[in-house]
Amino acid sequence: MRLSDLSRILPLRSLRHRLMLTSLIVVALPIAIVGIVFEHEGRQALLHEKQSKLFGLTQILDAELGPGFDSLLADLPSGWTDRAAAIAHLSAKLTLQTDRIAGIGDGIAVGYYSKRLDAIITYGPSASYAKTIGVSITADHPGRAVMDSAKPRVEFGTLVRGQIMNAMLPIIRNDEVIGYIWANEFIEAIENQQNVFHRAVLFVSLAGIGIAFFVVNSMSRRLSQEVGVIVDGLAVMENDLRRPLPPLRDELGNIVDAINAMAKALLDARSLTENILASVADGIVAVDLKGTITAFNPAAEQMYSMSADAVIGKPYHALFISGTDMVSVLLDTLETGCTHIGVTPDLPNLDGTLKISASSSVLRDGEGQPIGAVVVLKDVSERDRLMVQVMRADRLAALGELTAGIAHEIRNPLTSIRGFVQYLMECASPKEWQHYGPLIIRQVDSLNHIITELLAFGRPRAPRIDKVHLDQIAQEMAFLARGKSEARIEMDLEGEVPAIEADGESLKQALLNLIINAMQAISKDGSVTVAVRRLGDDHVMVKVSDDGIGLAPDYLDKVFDPFFSTKPAGTGLGLAVVHRIVDAHQGVITLDSRLGEGTVVTIRLPVVRSKQESPPC
Repeated sequence: MRLSDLSRILPLRSLRHRLMLTSLIVVALPIAIVGIVFEHEGRQALLHEKQSKLFGLTQILDAELGPGFDSLLADLPSGWTDRAAAIAHLSAKLTLQTDRIAGIGDGIAVGYYSKRLDAIITYGPSASYAKTIGVSITADHPGRAVMDSAKPRVEFGTLVRGQIMNAMLPIIRNDEVIGYIWANEFIEAIENQQNVFHRAVLFVSLAGIGIAFFVVNSMSRRLSQEVGVIVDGLAVMENDLRRPLPPLRDELGNIVDAINAMAKALLDARSLTENILASVADGIVAVDLKGTITAFNPAAEQMYSMSADAVIGKPYHALFISGTDMVSVLLDTLETGCTHIGVTPDLPNLDGTLKISASSSVLRDGEGQPIGAVVVLKDVSERDRLMVQVMRADRLAALGELTAGIAHEIRNPLTSIRGFVQYLMECASPKEWQHYGPLIIRQVDSLNHIITELLAFGRPRAPRIDKVHLDQIAQEMAFLARGKSEARIEMDLEGEVPAIEADGESLKQALLNLIINAMQAISKDGSVTVAVRRLGDDHVMVKVSDDGIGLAPDYLDKVFDPFFSTKPAGTGLGLAVVHRIVDAHQGVITLDSRLGEGTVVTIRLPVVRSKQESPPC
């Protein structure tokens, strides 16, 4: 039976009981085993000692027999011929010796047996066994086996005297077995001695187990009391880390010191965490796997208009105002394991509705297993209000700059037209009209061009989306631009570029503008490179680079602004239109330029346009 099986039967619910049972098994089992082994070895030693004693008696009788039965019958006239007389004569000669040897101990019996006479010669003590003189042993008596084999033998069983242990020694004279000598003792007497030894071993074993039980009981009681102090202290410490465990001795004292140190460290960490949570301006709410609130800092109290004491331990749903359709990123994270970053739901509370930025993630223990979820809430209502004001101010500033740019671009042609008209009003020569008329028309065309680009920038048409190949568009626009200039245009196309969802005509316009700008920035021996690449599985890239004059660092932040241009005849709307087209395709455009080294414009476009933006998981 195992200890676990025994614990189901016995009420081993306390540490003390388990210690006592374990210690008793550890102590009592060896004592019992030693007792059993000692008793077994003692029995064997007792039997060996008895056998040695009995064989010693037979050897004494063998020595006292001298030359043998023949010498003892030398003074008997009839010798061996008269069996009865020979038996009586030998018995008279040997009875004294057997009685003397048999008197050594209680229960000892010895005797001689003659093989030639096939009779017991003497059996001492004679007072008890004289009637056996002259009796022959049975055919299956072990004495005959001793005489036949000429080897000593010990036999247990019922013989002439009854239940005995019989040691038999063959009588050998002149290499001839002439009989045997025996010495025996009652088995009951041997068993009595064994029982005495058994009782002694049992007493010593029980005494050892009793002493062990007393020692184990005392030690386990003390250990159980000290462990109880630790258990009770831990129960108190579970609710109040400021109450340390009382000091103890020895190894348990070291354990208590370690627990108190860990409790102090945990208290410091908890205090630090609580201080951080209380000091953070963002609301923090944590829930366990069941959705029950476990943490609620002061900032969250203000957002939800509820105190931490009123909500901790309650379901997170209890924070929602009844009748509102609140989408909770915290509960979604708890249910799906998805992390949300910067989601901006509305948070209804008792004072109105707040605009918040929520970021949620899964809480995990030290082994990486989920134990709940946490959400960080930032009140962005004031930020959004300020952003609206900043955006309005930016729009007004941009509108002012746009207005100033339009006024500047239109005023110059109008001034020229007004001057020419005033001049022609005072001039009656047809040749003057023919000379200045084309100049006026060119100024009007310039105004029309500015208005056309301004309309394209301010009122772009909706893109017509289709599957287009960006590498083919790049080749076509490079070919078209090459026809208008002698500049060297190099193509760097990747082997496999997927088709993308885009407005091909709009992209042609954007690429043509970029290539023309690059060609206008290079010298006669310069070059323009158009590269198209695949970026992973989701995006493609087109890059237009030149080794021209480049831009000054102060101009890099203004290149996409309307009416900003470094070219004397430029309107400043080309790159602004390109930027608008890339934005309409959900792409990104970047410009990198170094003065005197050249410019690189990179456009990154998605392969598939997203229909609806959703927060990443």
